[in-house]
Amino acid sequence: MRYKPHDYQQQATKFILDHNEAAVLLGMGLGKSVISLTAIWELVLDYFTVTRVLVIAPLRVARDTWPVELAKWDHLEGLTMAVAVGTKLQRLNALAQGAMVTVINRENIPWLVAHYGNAWPFDMVVIDELSSFKNPRAKRFKELTRVRPHLNRIVGLTGTPAANGLMDLWAQFRLLDGGERLGRYITHYRNRWFVPDKRNGMQVFTYKPREGAEEGIYMAIADMTVSMKTTDHLRLPPLTVTTHMVEMSEREARTYDELRKDLVVTLDGHVIDAANAAALSGKLLQLASGAIYTAEGDTVTVHDRKLDALEDLIEAANGEALLVAYWFRHDKTRIQQRFPDARELKTSEDINAWNAGEVPLALIHPASAGHGLNLQAGGHLLVWFSLTWSLELYQQANARLFRQGQDQPVTITHLAVKDTLDEAVLAALDAKDTTQERLIDAVKTQLSKEQ
Repeated sequence: MRYKPHDYQQQATKFILDHNEAAVLLGMGLGKSVISLTAIWELVLDYFTVTRVLVIAPLRVARDTWPVELAKWDHLEGLTMAVAVGTKLQRLNALAQGAMVTVINRENIPWLVAHYGNAWPFDMVVIDELSSFKNPRAKRFKELTRVRPHLNRIVGLTGTPAANGLMDLWAQFRLLDGGERLGRYITHYRNRWFVPDKRNGMQVFTYKPREGAEEGIYMAIADMTVSMKTTDHLRLPPLTVTTHMVEMSEREARTYDELRKDLVVTLDGHVIDAANAAALSGKLLQLASGAIYTAEGDTVTVHDRKLDALEDLIEAANGEALLVAYWFRHDKTRIQQRFPDARELKTSEDINAWNAGEVPLALIHPASAGHGLNLQAGGHLLVWFSLTWSLELYQQANARLFRQGQDQPVTITHLAVKDTLDEAVLAALDAKDTTQERLIDAVKTQLSKEQ
């Protein structure tokens, strides 16, 4: 296919070419892969300033998206690629090809660094979904930091660099520029831009930005950062976001309220308890979805309200394909029991079948299928069966359908149970405030309701 880049795509590619360290903050659907591959082609086959490139991506994106993008565009001819995912033998065979571009999933970074030792062969790294390196304690971050001195070029791609707050930015930019702009150590970053918030004596639990911190941080990284929003550059079809409220019966509502008030409830002889706010949040969201895990790992069904609502939505779709996002494993199990034709999108074959219009009811988990996958060819209707607190995963999952190439109006429907934590999660997502603090506050609000 002939590549006819938009102006913003040309601008982003040029930015990568002009900067040895680049943070490319592109909204979902703007074509991060082809922008990056175009720059890589020029650096390797035109400028001859780069010899081997490592692309780090979420597993399914590494396996399915990057090789498809390379094969798709005529102007990338001559660029070789190996995909190092799967078993150890498969990864080793991929590395042995010595391809210009090697794509690997982020979980295998520690293995890759250990494999090469001091003989690190890549002089450029592209990190697809840079925000997955926001935790400086993660092994993938530490190991990639070790080989950072071997790199002449590094590019970070993401649409959500600070989904949970400004503190997320430090690790990402520490990896890109070695700490030049935001400090080599997180303590320096924290002391400069933040003040203690919640604390107990000398122990600080949370920090809040100083006055003017946001502007100051953005100014500090501006020279190596390009940022573009999807809505500024693409003409996308209309988007409708709606919530389908369902109600529990009096008995089901009593079960929910019992757990909310007492942090413990007995169901079918099983004692379900919640030891803290985060755990209680998970339990209450499970109950809202209709089932809950016991301490032994068994599933106890409480109601089928969301399943009934989903059945209504399937009927209303009148034969059009429906993509359903779920959060809890028992959601998937119960959906597949009610609708045997429901197919989880896990493999390349599943994804190809969906895009070919062969899957009338598809299931995705935002944590595993939320990044980079192009699903817009298979449908335009997305239902959130159960919700996540993660704004990043929520937005990424929505962007599987609402992205460049979608030619039909997109409808996103949330299934939410009235008077449950579902409503608090929806409010947090709408306010783009999904921090741990928001979660705890929401649970506290639930607990403080009139008995």
